[in-house]
Amino acid sequence: MDCGKSFTCSGTLGLHQRTHTGEKPFKCTECGKSFTSNGAVRRHQWTHSREKPLKCMECGKSFIERRDLRTHYQTHTGEKPFKCTECGKSFNRSGTLRKHQWTHTGEKPFKCKECGKGFTNAGNASRHQWTHTGKKPFKCMECGKSFIDGTALSIHHQTHTGEKPFECMDCGKSFTCSGTLRIHQRTHTGEKPFECMECGKSFTSNGAVRRHQWTHSRLKPLKCMECGKSFIDSRELKTHYQTHTGEKPFKCTECGKSFNRSGTLRKHQWTHTGEKPFKCKECGKGFTNAGNVRRHQRTHTGETI
Repeated sequence: MDCGKSFTCSGTLGLHQRTHTGEKPFKCTECGKSFTSNGAVRRHQWTHSREKPLKCMECGKSFIERRDLRTHYQTHTGEKPFKCTECGKSFNRSGTLRKHQWTHTGEKPFKCKECGKGFTNAGNASRHQWTHTGKKPFKCMECGKSFIDGTALSIHHQTHTGEKPFECMDCGKSFTCSGTLRIHQRTHTGEKPFECMECGKSFTSNGAVRRHQWTHSRLKPLKCMECGKSFIDSRELKTHYQTHTGEKPFKCTECGKSFNRSGTLRKHQWTHTGEKPFKCKECGKGFTNAGNVRRHQRTHTGETI
């Protein structure tokens, strides 16, 4: 009744309905994690024992679950038996096809019980509901900070390890997640796929265009608790707050000068190294920021600045 999905027996329907209600009555005795079915908790317990009883006869790779083995086997056969009738794209799982079809219909069957916002999968709906309750079940063991999902915790953990595995091939700058790298790469390509409906100005990310749109409404939803000054962006508020605390946590190891933003420190360090990572595609001249290289390129095209 919630999403229209059909099942061959009432038991399977009962299990599925728990994805809507959030009920997880089966608990792992090792770690306390809860699941919607006895089978799911049993399969999870193999992650503690590291047992993977199902083996691929082609390559020897092992799996916990029969469905995963079957899907993996299709990488050897190339089989994608589930085809979208709208666009012809094929998938190796019926569930993946179903979710894909929602991109055509716009359907978002998993609803937040608090605000009614729709989602294409139960996991995203559950995580969203935590924004209403304030629940953040994923805790960093280093500093105790909590997060609503494992991905956010994983990215945060890299602030402790210093790990930035995603590197830009153009300028060498590294990032903690692939999405941030992708947005950054647009500073090199000049691609700005997100357009403001008010004035037509284009931006490199959806978040940037959203923040810009507040300049039309003059809405500045984030307020400094010290002086009452308002900001559009949480980063700007955080940087502004450091003017009250005097905090400049990013220090240059060459000269000892401190900065309140990591990006400002990085640009400052280029004054020591002489590095100019943003290159003009016409003449190869280097610059320390993307804005300057864009302005310079207009001298080649004759475009008015």
